[in-house]
Amino acid sequence: MTETVLLSKPTDEHAVLTAPDTIRLERWLPGPAERVWRYLTEPDLRAQWLAGGTMALHKDGPMELVFHNAQLSSADDDPPPAGFEGASREHLMQGRIIECDPPRQLAYLWFHDATAPSEVRFELAPRGERVLLTVTHTRIASREAMLSFTPGWHTHLAMLRARLSGDMPPPFWRTFASLRAEYAKRLAQGEQG
Repeated sequence: MTETVLLSKPTDEHAVLTAPDTIRLERWLPGPAERVWRYLTEPDLRAQWLAGGTMALHKDGPMELVFHNAQLSSADDDPPPAGFEGASREHLMQGRIIECDPPRQLAYLWFHDATAPSEVRFELAPRGERVLLTVTHTRIASREAMLSFTPGWHTHLAMLRARLSGDMPPPFWRTFASLRAEYAKRLAQGEQG
């Protein structure tokens, strides 16, 4: 299968659908790579943009992500969109580390549902004072899960970039809802094309 680019122009930061069950997002972040790595692996820093929780940073190490999406941005955020009301409360996701090569690569199995885990991979490529972060999420089980993970990663990565840059993060749920509507259109266009 050829890649379906879920974007409208080359400078767009939207996800790329690389297979029916796989998305990839790339972001240029302020470095160095060791600093970005800390935001991926240290619970207190990771909690500022994605989720807290412990990680045993070795192959087959257990990990957990403790999400508090409602606490990621300012108080003037919107409520979660329909169908995501439960996501405004604390949510625990357990997984297992499948690759850990500091500060270049981290991958883990993400046990999102009872059937089969998906896989999340972070790759860091230093380029001068910046770092290219590539996030690849594979084995996404359904279109509905795709419409959750794709805008979710896009929003969480916007939060990460803001934190690393010292900027105010965008409102989480408002950003997520807008991106979810946009990705729904892009996915529908990709399915028709």
